[in-house]
Amino acid sequence: MGEIKKRGEHSRGVARNAPRGMNNDADILHAEKPLSEDERDVTLRPQNITEFLGQSKIKENLTVFIAAAKARRENLDHLFLIGPPGLGKTTLAQVVAHELGVDFKVTSAPALDKPKDLVGILTTMSKNSVFFIDEIHRLKPAIEEMLYIAMEDYELDWIIGQGPGARTMRLPIPRFTLIGATTKAGNVSSPLVSRFGITCRFSFYEQADMEAILRRSAGILNVRVENDGVSLLATSSRGTPRVANRLIRRMRDFAQVTNSPSITRNIVENGLEQLEIDSLGLERYDREIIRMIIERYNGGPVGAETLAISIGEAVETLEDYYEPYLIQAGLIQRTPRGRIATSLAYTHLNIAQNHASATLF
Repeated sequence: MGEIKKRGEHSRGVARNAPRGMNNDADILHAEKPLSEDERDVTLRPQNITEFLGQSKIKENLTVFIAAAKARRENLDHLFLIGPPGLGKTTLAQVVAHELGVDFKVTSAPALDKPKDLVGILTTMSKNSVFFIDEIHRLKPAIEEMLYIAMEDYELDWIIGQGPGARTMRLPIPRFTLIGATTKAGNVSSPLVSRFGITCRFSFYEQADMEAILRRSAGILNVRVENDGVSLLATSSRGTPRVANRLIRRMRDFAQVTNSPSITRNIVENGLEQLEIDSLGLERYDREIIRMIIERYNGGPVGAETLAISIGEAVETLEDYYEPYLIQAGLIQRTPRGRIATSLAYTHLNIAQNHASATLF
């Protein structure tokens, strides 16, 4: 397991050293060699708390907690990050490590296959390091139980020997900060949740925050975007920075092949049409989900598993990627009986609402 030093360069899964990102337009314009797509993706991630846009309440609280921990020369309390994919949980973990000025180690729960994997990471960390576990709801029970003692007592229980001669010894480990991220907070066990001292729940980003994120990304990518183009892109980005950064790279492609010096509203409109993204940021599969509820199941209710099978997707993909935004946008609702299409969904898809079952009682 590799380490990532203070700047927080990382990749998903097992950590490794990555190219250091450039911080301003001048760096890009005068780079000795062009940045690859992967390198540019790294630079789009904020490096400090002031560059991290949106989620203002989370930032305000973390700024206080980080300052206090640094003043006491202690590790920050363990941090639990909750929210849909693409809202910046991994990025915020990286920012926290950078602000603390400590080492950053990153992995995902499925990569921790055996207890010795966790032992190898925790025993080689430096003091006050940040250890980030993505998809923490997927931890195996044996790994999770080891974390309980590590988080509270900064020790590890390790069994030596087998059978009647087996004995348990406790290994001291450096004090550290565990940051766990999940899209399914309800799947994380109560004993583990209770050991996190700080909980941050991410929400979808507001229009103004999305526009600011797009302008920042455009500057880093060294592309010009007109104001009305930024506004339309922000509206179509599902309140999600990851989607916004993906879209602006695609709009850059459309502008380049049409020899346009900037990304205009017309380019954005044509580009979104090519990508089958509508004015609310709905993709083709989003619309298929809503149409399936309305046309095949008379507006609902319909269970998640039945709906997932109907559209040919895994139920986890439906619940983790598609549903959060559809619910946030007011297009579907979850009820004890299943999913129901709202009046706004009928209006958006221009379908006459003549299904009695679509009315909530």
